[in-house]
Amino acid sequence: MKLKYTAAWVGLTAAAMVTATACGSEGAKTAAQTADKAVDKADTIMAALTRATDRTEELGSAEVRTTTELGTGEPIAMDGTYSWGDGYALDVEMDTEAAQLQELTDSPTVRTLFVDGAYYYDIDPQPAGPLEGKEWMKIDGSAVFGESGAATMAGGGGEGSPADSMKGLKYASDVDDLGKETVNGKPATHYRAVLDEQDLGKFKEVFKGDDSMLNSATGEGSITMEIWVGAKDLPVRLKQDFGAMTVTMDFDKWGATKDIVAPPADQVGDLTQEVKDAGLQQG
Repeated sequence: MKLKYTAAWVGLTAAAMVTATACGSEGAKTAAQTADKAVDKADTIMAALTRATDRTEELGSAEVRTTTELGTGEPIAMDGTYSWGDGYALDVEMDTEAAQLQELTDSPTVRTLFVDGAYYYDIDPQPAGPLEGKEWMKIDGSAVFGESGAATMAGGGGEGSPADSMKGLKYASDVDDLGKETVNGKPATHYRAVLDEQDLGKFKEVFKGDDSMLNSATGEGSITMEIWVGAKDLPVRLKQDFGAMTVTMDFDKWGATKDIVAPPADQVGDLTQEVKDAGLQQG
């Protein structure tokens, strides 16, 4: 099978992980100093975002509809379960054609897992090559985020999850309350934050590392995050703009989701090295 470096490949992998704008200790310290000097309105915003962060982290999982727009074609939709209670994992369905995986399956959607730092794609068994007779294609996160970025994403504390995005939002110094809105039929308060590179903390390697595929996709400078917080201090929608890429997550159900595990090893064909050799990793 000949792999191609396309925007869709960047999108289908990045869409699963670009929520990783967690704040590192240095950024948190700077933001805390800023918050100490803030007016009452800013303190009120930070308090609301702190409550939302704590609730998101506490529940540990959600049913999510995610859309990634790359500005190069049809947006890539991913619907399913995100889990971050014991490391970050997901189990979603993607549109096959939008993800440009139609050569690997006749199904209109592709089930995609992220478990223990690796992606798994549910494909049709191929007649030859590393995917011969295999039900799943595996690509390690290092082929997307680089070695350092992948180590960050595969951490045991739920790194890369919506909870970590909330932490980045909470610690950002530039945060606005945009008022009340209705999203997906739910009343919510709309907040917006701009995170500069120093706010990314340890996740800078994920976005800006020399060997990360997201380096070229996210562009330079700041990342804009918007969040709509609804009842019980829980997010209804999370939207992030990274250069030319926009990712929107709509939350439908919180907690009590299914466990996410990797497919049986004998059903998996590993294409990590082939992906790297094909030049999909920026270097």
